[in-house]
Amino acid sequence: MTKADLIEEVSREVEMTRKESEVIVEAIFDSIVRSLRGGDKIEIRGFGSFRTRQRQARLGRNPKTGTKVEVPAKKIPYFKPSKELKDTVNGGESDDSED
Repeated sequence: MTKADLIEEVSREVEMTRKESEVIVEAIFDSIVRSLRGGDKIEIRGFGSFRTRQRQARLGRNPKTGTKVEVPAKKIPYFKPSKELKDTVNGGESDDSED
């Protein structure tokens, strides 16, 4: 699914114009990015959590030339799915399972 597909889906679900749905989707993504940039963790119950992880500086190699390159330390975004999301994706019932 692409961002355009997501916007279309939101538009259909909430019966809004595509433009209004695009504003909503963009606002959500922008909020997540701003929070991660600020060092915050985002937790969406039943879906998962977003946070950043710190990567240490390391010595890498340029694959084209083979020369060694210093790779600086950096933050990378990380998503951890919730148990409910994992169960749903794997075909399990997350709420009304009857055993």
